Amino acid sequence: MHSAQLNTLDDLELAAQYKQTSDSTFAGILFQRYTHLIFGVCIKYLKDEDDAQDASMQIFEKLLIDLKKHDIQQFKAWLHMVCKNYCLMQLRSGASKLKRDKEMHKDFAGFMESDHELHLTVQNTKEVQLTHMEECMKGLNEEQKLCIELFFLQEKSYQEVTETTCFTMNNVKSYIQNGKRNLKNCIESRSGDLNKQ
Repeated sequence: MHSAQLNTLDDLELAAQYKQTSDSTFAGILFQRYTHLIFGVCIKYLKDEDDAQDASMQIFEKLLIDLKKHDIQQFKAWLHMVCKNYCLMQLRSGASKLKRDKEMHKDFAGFMESDHELHLTVQNTKEVQLTHMEECMKGLNEEQKLCIELFFLQEKSYQEVTETTCFTMNNVKSYIQNGKRNLKNCIESRSGDLNKQ
């Protein structure tokens, strides 16, 4: 079935086809159809564009699992509820983290004012982190590296990255998501190794 034909299927037909075949093309069309709704709900609750984009990608991955589990009668209403619940969960788990971050930031600011040597240490730490990042970028596969460079370093939108690379929107989002995770793991393991020395 061509994508033009797939687009003529209604939401429940796409959901049913995905459930039956596990072909993510069907879920992808649903996601594209409701990207604005998903992002809109995420931005409403999370109040931050980057967080909302990340949450939208996580919700897409969640949909791939949840669509197989549930019998959906009203897709749009169900999707809205999934997005809302996901965001509320993020806020609950993030609220204590945010509080901790603020406390740390406050303590850190106090140190910075009183201790010039610490300031130099922080500068060095930033340089070390940048070095780690450059090294870790080399470890990404070509697609992830390209998408991350365009998205973060050249500050292109998902749409612009899609147009530049000719990857599908889903692939671009997946490469960025996975690339970010790989970079984070790599940088954390290198920082950990440094701390052990």
